Amino acid sequence: MNFQMLGNKDILELSKTAFLCSRKVPAQAILKSYDWAKEQRENGTCVICGNHSQIEKDVFEILLKGKQPLILVLARGMKRRWEPDIKKAVSEKRLLVISPFTEKEKRITKDKAAVRNKLIIELADQIVVGSISKGGGSWTGF
Repeated sequence: MNFQMLGNKDILELSKTAFLCSRKVPAQAILKSYDWAKEQRENGTCVICGNHSQIEKDVFEILLKGKQPLILVLARGMKRRWEPDIKKAVSEKRLLVISPFTEKEKRITKDKAAVRNKLIIELADQIVVGSISKGGGSWTGF
């Protein structure tokens, strides 16, 4: 499978912890996920995640405020314009963005999210699940 990549490819050589989370999340899982993200940021853990569900977005934002290496896997093609914090992390060589899709793929679908989740799992050395809904998109990766 060909990937589009932006950023520091050397991050792939590090030990990586995947974070996955369903879109429907009980309240207690939200707080645990945020606390987990803060702990990983403080410990300098390399985390690989998507940013499709709200919790995944929040966890990625928490991690992005740190200095540790990160990998973001998209469930769509590579974007042309990036937010300033993404550009900064790429320029600091601590972020790698990966997309298993062509630039033409601009919409996120359930099938693309499943491909993204499978790639995250394949790249990870360890997996952490914030919450999983049986039959949900994250469930298909297991």
